[in-house]
Amino acid sequence: MVKIQQFFAKYRQLIVTLMTVLLALAEAARWLGQMTVGYQVVMIIVGIIGLIPILLTAISSLQVRLVSIDVLVSIAVIGAFIIGEYNEAAIVTWLFMLGEVLEEITLRKTRSAVKQLDDLAPQTASVIDSDGTTHQEDVDFLDPGMHVLIRTGSQVPVDGRVLTGTALVNEASITGESRMVHKQVGDEVFAGTILENGTITVNTTAAGDNTTFGKIIELVDEAQDSQTKTQRFIDKFSQYYTPFVLLVAVLVGIITRDLRLAITVMVLGCPGALVIGVPASTVAGIGNGARRGILFKGSNVMDTLRHVDTVAFDKTGTLTVGRPTVQTLLVLKGDRQTIIDQAVAIERLANHPLAQAITNLKPRQELHPTNLQTIKGQGLRAQIAQQEFLIGNRNLVSDVITNNTKLNHELNRITHAGNSVVIFASADHTELAIFGIQDQLRPQAALALQQLKQLGVTRLIMLTGDNQNTARKIADDLPIDEFHAGMLPADKADFIKEEQTKGHQLAFVGDGINDSPALSVADVAVAMGSGTDVAMDVSDLVLVKSNLNSLVASFQLASQTIKNMNENILIALLTVLLLFVGLFVGYIEMASGMLIHELSILIVIFNSMRLIKYLPKLDSYQFLSPNNNLE
Repeated sequence: MVKIQQFFAKYRQLIVTLMTVLLALAEAARWLGQMTVGYQVVMIIVGIIGLIPILLTAISSLQVRLVSIDVLVSIAVIGAFIIGEYNEAAIVTWLFMLGEVLEEITLRKTRSAVKQLDDLAPQTASVIDSDGTTHQEDVDFLDPGMHVLIRTGSQVPVDGRVLTGTALVNEASITGESRMVHKQVGDEVFAGTILENGTITVNTTAAGDNTTFGKIIELVDEAQDSQTKTQRFIDKFSQYYTPFVLLVAVLVGIITRDLRLAITVMVLGCPGALVIGVPASTVAGIGNGARRGILFKGSNVMDTLRHVDTVAFDKTGTLTVGRPTVQTLLVLKGDRQTIIDQAVAIERLANHPLAQAITNLKPRQELHPTNLQTIKGQGLRAQIAQQEFLIGNRNLVSDVITNNTKLNHELNRITHAGNSVVIFASADHTELAIFGIQDQLRPQAALALQQLKQLGVTRLIMLTGDNQNTARKIADDLPIDEFHAGMLPADKADFIKEEQTKGHQLAFVGDGINDSPALSVADVAVAMGSGTDVAMDVSDLVLVKSNLNSLVASFQLASQTIKNMNENILIALLTVLLLFVGLFVGYIEMASGMLIHELSILIVIFNSMRLIKYLPKLDSYQFLSPNNNLE
């Protein structure tokens, strides 16, 4: 039976074409030659051809205790044969098969956005051998550390860092923005991007499914297989609805003693549009987001995002660009350059944006710290040449600050200027310095936050581990409703839990390891694509282009997708209602009802396809297409 099903599935379009030709010939013979017997014979043949795949699917459904649409149609067609309505049987099976073919074609179109991602995935790479020659290798067989040669016009096959050469790279497939990005030695490149000009060699850090691009495809595929609460309800509803229609048809037959009417009830009661409408919207909405660098990790995220009334932001790398610079270095004890050398060496082992600001300073010598210890929410402890050093916030060096009037005065002065402070101190107190670091607001932050409020978000909150003065300076420049400074990672998570107990639906936007506790408890966890793997792993929504406009677009796209689902449900239910009304007043028959039923399926699919072209409305920063600048 399985092989027969596979045969009909493989040649479905050809079979429908054959059925269409036979029906046309039968009608022509009937009207031109009055060949009634030949007409009936052809109709029987068409009916049997169409019934076989439908009946086999129905049997498979019943084997798993599911009364599917195919069961209803099979019973109806067999009943039509019994009462001698061969033309009805033929037309119903033809329409049902034709509907499946058209569904397959149109659903394939809704998945086109995701297919574009799959087609962009690199397949091979030019690997540089030890003797300097190159050979082509499948990307799935590449390991970290391998060197890859990439020339003008080629696709970057791996994630990695540039070893030699310079190039202009189009990163539209990763960021959604087609602006050329200049790459030089030490810069990161990503699989799936296009090298428009130049030649570079790259040290591989990830290949195949482990690349940034591979993870994007994986996330989108997983999201399309997920279900919203609405879809789960519809699926469960269909399990009970179909047997209910079958029962109603039996009762109608018993009461009216009209077998034809009972069979027609089965055909018209098929919930095809109801079943297909919700997943079609899901696929189209998620595909639209994927093309624009907005990765929903499931359609249920869209459902939840619609009800969010509070959005909390981490500050660094989220509201700000995440590339802070050292504005002030005040040395209280020790040699300035020596402290820079030591601080840079230790902070190179960290990934916090404030650490990156310090590593951008120029060291005089290369040092190699040992016994590195990360103290969560405070900073780092390490040894250099048997001497212990601390670098972090006030809590880490509280014993140094205590009773140190000058240090406290300078800390207050630097923080009042809007700087974040990092304190460097040796364990023996012979070296002491303050780094004053500032970050810049994202250029679109203020406008994006205003638009979130227009979309129904009632509260915007900033949660930061930074000091009160720096936090206030940022909050004053943005439409932030409230801010909380000096928060440890656990404090952010506790704050979110507390807000949830008050009945708020809360989204949290972050980008770092320290944000993971808050992300894990939020109703919707949003990670910036420039953030850490940990943040993206625990998130529900990833903004590949770390752009707050993408967050606004996420809210709009989620709302539009759920609205589209509801439209499809309404179309499906109204169609069934109108068909039954038409049936009982005498305007609808089995074949015409089946035609309307199949048309309703196509209508909900075409309605879903509108989401593929949906364009989020962003005020000054127009969100054009996946190949246009997002900013």
